[in-house]
Order: sequence, then C-alpha cells, then structure tokens
Amino acid sequence: MDTSKQENRLLPILSLLFTASLWGVIWYPLRLLEEQGLAGLWSALISYGAVLCLFLWVPVRERASLQQNFLPFVLMGLSAGWCNVAFIMAVLDGNVVRVLLLFYLSPFWAVCLGWFLLDERLDRQSMLVFGIAVVGALIMLWDEDLGMPWPRDNADWLAVSSGFAFALSNVFVRRLQSVSVLLKSTGSWIGVVIVAGIWILVERTGFPAVSAGVLFAAVALGLCGFLVMTFTVLYGVTRMPVHRSAVILLFELVIGAVSALLLTDEVVLPREWLGGSMIIVAAWLAARIHARDEL
Repeated sequence: MDTSKQENRLLPILSLLFTASLWGVIWYPLRLLEEQGLAGLWSALISYGAVLCLFLWVPVRERASLQQNFLPFVLMGLSAGWCNVAFIMAVLDGNVVRVLLLFYLSPFWAVCLGWFLLDERLDRQSMLVFGIAVVGALIMLWDEDLGMPWPRDNADWLAVSSGFAFALSNVFVRRLQSVSVLLKSTGSWIGVVIVAGIWILVERTGFPAVSAGVLFAAVALGLCGFLVMTFTVLYGVTRMPVHRSAVILLFELVIGAVSALLLTDEVVLPREWLGGSMIIVAAWLAARIHARDEL
C-alpha cells in the first residue's frame, strides 16, 4: 500500500479526533481565567486576537483568493465567530455536559445543511453511523433532573446556536475548497474578534482589572490552544463530507464527560459510559468509511 496515500486518509481523521479532545477540555482553563476575573468575552477577544495578530498578513498575501470567494468567506468567518464565542459563554455559564449535548445537535444541522447546500446525501452506512452517534449522545447525556435536550435558559440557547453556527461554518469550509486552510483559519479568527468585540460594546463591558499574568495566560491559551484547534478542525472538515466529520467530532462528548469526572465533582454514570462507547464506535465506523472511500 502507498504509505503517503494511507497517511492522507488518516490525517483528517486524526486531526478531528485531536481537536475534539482539545475542545472537550477547553472549558477548564476558561473557567480558571474567569475565576481570576477575566470574563468569557474578554478571554475570547484576547486569546483569538493574539492569534490573529500573527496572521494578519495572510489575507494580504492571498487577496486574489479572498476576492474570488469573498461572500462565502465572510459568512464562514461570522458563523465561526459566533460558534466560538457563544460556546465559550455557554460553557462558562451553564452545565458543561448539558452544553456539550446541546452543542452536539450539530450533526443534525450538518446533515440538513449538507443536504441542501452541498448536495451531500447519506448512504445507508452513513445513516446507520449517524443514528448510532445520536442515540449514543442521548443515552450518554440523558438526565431526568436536567430534562430533555431542549433549551431552557440563556446558556442552553447559546449552546444550540453555537452548534448550528458550527455546522454552518463547516458547510462554508467545504464550499471553499480552493481557499487555503491558513486563509480560512484567519477568517475564523477575524470572525471571533468581530463577534466578541461587538458583544462587548453592546454589553458595555469594561476592560477587567486583572494581573499581567492572567492576560499572559489568555494569550498563551490562544497561541497554544485555539490556534492549533482551528488548524486541525479546518484541515479535517475540508477533506470529508460534513455529516461524517460531524460524527467523528462527537468524540468531544466523551472527552468532555471524562474531563468533568476528573476535574470536577461530577460523576459519570454507567449509562453515560454506554453512550460514550456508542459514540466511539460511531466515530470509528465513520473513520473506516472515510478511509475506504479514499481508496
């Protein structure tokens, strides 16, 4: 077997699993920053702003590609911006596990948007994998006290809207096949800075009185966390149908539950392990289907 071809099949899968793992634990450093006085909006603005400052040259260098794809590029950036900022606000204000569940209604949105905007159809195998993943998510995160996965407060609505924006941004990522991952990444960072900045202006949130160490930590989170996460998710999503990448990214639910178990006093129940196992199986099947189709 051609080694380079095998690597080309595996890299998108591994990149999505890697970014799902990071997103599953990113809530923890964000909460630590909030405890030190740095609110979620300012964390988003500073972290993503620091990354953006390093890549402002990209739209200039690739201005020809930007001009040719301006409208979908702008829509991708704004949807990615809302996705990230709304997710940060939701995970800081709401129950981590519930936020992840509502966010990961995104595979449903991805299937619908992929169907209507990209003409991507699910075959029987993909439909089965999608069904296993969704059922696994519902089993894993069902809680009689928390209720059905339907928005009930501000954090819930932010989580749902973030998941929809994530699916929408992935659709535009797929449409921008001729645009480099670097330019698409820069567009998403611009979107986050714009959304966070407007949100801060609307709420009239003053700059927090925090130490230089906290600001440095926010910058480090951007450069060591959000930068890598953006590259890896865009690399993976660009190279496979949106319904398939959405299923693989459900792995974040498992990581989120495990991180909540280890880092908080939350207890992961047997049914949650069962649901998580189903999600892992679905992600594995989606990866196998993708690898087979790339042969």
